[in-house]
Amino acid sequence: MALIDRSFREKIVLVGVQLAGESEESVESSLDELALLVDTAGADVMARTTQRRDRPDPAYYVGKGKVDELREISLEVDSDTVVFDDELTPAQQFNLEKVLGRTAIDRTAVILDIFAQNAHSQEGKAQVELAQLRYRLPRLRGRGTQLSQQGGGLLGNRGPGETQLEVDRRRLVRRIHKLEAELRQIAGHRATQRKARKRSQVPTVAVVGYTNAGKSTLLNRLTDAGVLVEDRLFATLDATTRRLELPGGRNVLLTDTVGFVQKLPHQLVEAFKSTLEVVAEADLLLHVVDASADDPDAQIEAVRSVLVEIGAGDVPELLVWNKSDRTPEAARRAGLSAGSVAVSALTGEGIDTLLAVLGDRLTRTTATVDLLVPFGRGDVLARVHREGEVVEERATEGGMAVRARLDETALGHLTPYVVSP
Repeated sequence: MALIDRSFREKIVLVGVQLAGESEESVESSLDELALLVDTAGADVMARTTQRRDRPDPAYYVGKGKVDELREISLEVDSDTVVFDDELTPAQQFNLEKVLGRTAIDRTAVILDIFAQNAHSQEGKAQVELAQLRYRLPRLRGRGTQLSQQGGGLLGNRGPGETQLEVDRRRLVRRIHKLEAELRQIAGHRATQRKARKRSQVPTVAVVGYTNAGKSTLLNRLTDAGVLVEDRLFATLDATTRRLELPGGRNVLLTDTVGFVQKLPHQLVEAFKSTLEVVAEADLLLHVVDASADDPDAQIEAVRSVLVEIGAGDVPELLVWNKSDRTPEAARRAGLSAGSVAVSALTGEGIDTLLAVLGDRLTRTTATVDLLVPFGRGDVLARVHREGEVVEERATEGGMAVRARLDETALGHLTPYVVSP
């Protein structure tokens, strides 16, 4: 898809909702990130507002009084669009636009827009278009004979044109089927390539992490891959694989992947699953974390949530605390977690240590042990999957019985759960 040639930057009002069980800090942090997303999409945030609610309003997501307030705020700052931090239903979007008199979209639409700007390969463009069309299809309802406006809103010119509702629907469905067929063909070629790599017995390592954590910079530092590096969200969408020689001469295949984010649209995860299969089938994940981020733990959790969704939750993981040149927090956090590493992908600090640990994780001897994990200790079970290779897993009266291959470090962490022979 072609980029939008914008003659002006849209004015945006952000809306966040603090639902029951959520903290004010988490809502504000999420809105901060949404503001960065909006800036990346090419628009300016003029105002932001939040509301506390037990549950979303079925008609407007926020209460009717808040909608009236939003209308006044939008008039005051002369905004073009109102962006909600959570996904709106088609009915909520329609109702909001009717009252506000301007475009109302959500975080999902903004992320889809950014992906459309940054997709360059044939596969990447097809994946993003597929995600956009799946998002648009249910939103044809309730809009009479029109789609969203061709010239306005962050989704603007990247969508199909305005025609009769049924014609639009049939055209979108046909296009979706065509894109799905194209992506299945590309996925078949990719599967053939992966089989060839597996036959070569070269270990595969996938670089994963939150968007803008420094994954591409790290890949360039390790392999001179020449991947575009920009200080912006979702600068890298297309997977890049390069060969890396470890100390001792062993080769591995290192693959950079698309960055993750909180509330990553399900449509995108589905559309990019064929690309992300390289993550699920990797021998090890290099999970790059921005140690200078305000809440790196929340970012780690967001990444691991997507990893589970794509079937990669059980792949062993090596945490790489990046940006040690900016903050001593990288070294501190690495020191708290055995086997993790602090680096600066920008300056090269810690890279030799990372290479040594990476080689060690891929080659060191393992022992097969039986463990009994209490049902209430999902964190322990997750650690077994991350740090070892699970051979067998079944539920018993006393908890989850797990047989796994563990290295010495992982075994030391999990000793309390080892069942004596």
